[in-house]
Amino acid sequence: MGREPDSLKTGQKTMKNNQRILVTGGNGMVGKHLNRLQPNAIYVSSQDYNLVREAEVKRMFTETRPTTVIHLAARVGGIFDNIGHPAEFYDENMLMNTLVLREAHRNGVTRFYGLLSTCAYPDVSDHYPLTEEDLHAGPPPPTNFPYAHSKRGLAVQIDAYNRQYGTRYCYLIPCNLYGEYDKFDEGRSHLLPAIVKKIYLANRNRDDKIIVFGDGTPLRQFLHARDLAEIIYLCLKHDVTTNMNVATEENLTIHEIARIALRACDSEHLRIEHDPTKPNGQMRKDVSIVRFRSVFPEFRFTPLETGIRDVYRWYATEQERGNVAPDLDSEKSREQKNRPISERLPV
Repeated sequence: MGREPDSLKTGQKTMKNNQRILVTGGNGMVGKHLNRLQPNAIYVSSQDYNLVREAEVKRMFTETRPTTVIHLAARVGGIFDNIGHPAEFYDENMLMNTLVLREAHRNGVTRFYGLLSTCAYPDVSDHYPLTEEDLHAGPPPPTNFPYAHSKRGLAVQIDAYNRQYGTRYCYLIPCNLYGEYDKFDEGRSHLLPAIVKKIYLANRNRDDKIIVFGDGTPLRQFLHARDLAEIIYLCLKHDVTTNMNVATEENLTIHEIARIALRACDSEHLRIEHDPTKPNGQMRKDVSIVRFRSVFPEFRFTPLETGIRDVYRWYATEQERGNVAPDLDSEKSREQKNRPISERLPV
């Protein structure tokens, strides 16, 4: 767990005791990690409300009555999922973002935290790392163009509300995420869960290599989901409302990341074979964390090798238990999730 900065322990406002926190996408990877830090929040998922339907969003706010919203819900997927379903990615994310933010304002929500992605940044830039001011400086990558614009749209909407209504809403722009509770199914998974699964299967099947899509040269920053959850928690706790990138200082090629993954999984006997017939995706999108460090100067990120090792052990354990689609919900949390929303609200 990252160290809480001394600068935030003194001199800044802290979380109000009467805050009612609503977390959309509460059953996703970041939501589950946040639940461990902020268990008294109201966590909702698509099983509770369909956020692309206005009536459902209105009902969610009527029933939960939040003062703070952490909007994590999104239609997400890997590069091939984005390429194959561009209209769905655009429609569903634009609808969710627009409706949730609009109803949050209409219902008097005082703090709103939206989640963007570094894939919303320009596909090509004349300088790196990219700063928050570069978000609209050029078109996003063609492989996830609709999804990226839906994320840019959320930033535009938040900034517009702050300008017109004087709200203090904000957004975080994390780099590539990974962690326990990620998607590991083929076609929907992102890079690191796909590599973890390939290493696991290669060991189980006694293969001598893993195949990684692309030529291995694109650069990526990776952030463990529990680190992002902790940063959201600290923003809540200290009433931080700064729009900022959230990323580690590590900026590595995909080949380097795959090598670290083999070492983390005690699998350096496996060879890495790249498949250049598959798309590379964006060649680089590394972002500056100068603004982040001005707020959290002492935060310590989980080292990539440590994080991958944790995820691999978790995934292997879940597979050995027979969980084809791993979900580390405890029996208690499953019971909580299956209760009607009215029974999950704080008194």
